[in-house]
Amino acid sequence: MNTASNRLSRVIQNGLLAIYAIFALFPLIWMIILSFKSDAQMYNTTFIFTPTLANYKAVLFESDYLTYMLDSLIVSGGAVVVSVVAGVPAAYALARYNFKKKEDIAFQILSFKFAPEILVVLPLFMIYQKLHIYDTYFGLIWVYQLISMPLLIWVVRGYFEDISVEIEYAAQVDGYNWYQIFFKNLIPLIKPGLVSAALLAFIFAWNSFTFPLMLGGTNIQPITVAITKFLGTDSAHYGQLAVASAISALPAIIFALCIQKHLVRGLSFGAVKG
Repeated sequence: MNTASNRLSRVIQNGLLAIYAIFALFPLIWMIILSFKSDAQMYNTTFIFTPTLANYKAVLFESDYLTYMLDSLIVSGGAVVVSVVAGVPAAYALARYNFKKKEDIAFQILSFKFAPEILVVLPLFMIYQKLHIYDTYFGLIWVYQLISMPLLIWVVRGYFEDISVEIEYAAQVDGYNWYQIFFKNLIPLIKPGLVSAALLAFIFAWNSFTFPLMLGGTNIQPITVAITKFLGTDSAHYGQLAVASAISALPAIIFALCIQKHLVRGLSFGAVKG
């Protein structure tokens, strides 16, 4: 009786999980379906239609889509690299050192992440024009720090705080200096969390729209801004939009799969104590 009850419970649980998975993935599934539809079949068919690769041909071979993807990779990847180089030492300082108004400074850093981009983008536009960094890789990588660095600092700070300071004391007794302790002992310990935070920072930078829209121009066009070109002039080409949107999601998915082992460890790091 108990065996039958357990089997029924597992079937119900798996069924509910399958329903939820379909519900969660349906927007992506629907977008992929739209990418194979022609404009003529976009409104008068649902799941039964004649598939076509015309949308993929128009986006990948008849436009500068790959150039836009490269711009996004350079800007988002560069922003994450700068955030890691500058943010990890800052996170360590906030985790280990006690100084006046430390928590106020930490909260101020975090507030940059939640401030509406439209509030700062207009003054930044004027400053960028004066400094001649408007529509440049450097300008976008720099402003993306408002998106990526606060998140990375706060996440990595938590991982540093979960590491006992006794580890550093023991390494000092063994004759290690601070740099050796930091790079050979602490960085390997927080590697899963650092990888997870870097991936999240990359996704937020990749999805940014307001900053590249206002601070980028004809030379630098990340994919989030360039996708709007596929709306067309006379009518919206939803099939091409679906192709452009679906392919733009691939880099983050590929990176997540490549670092899946570290990602799972990083998201669960410090969840179990004792």
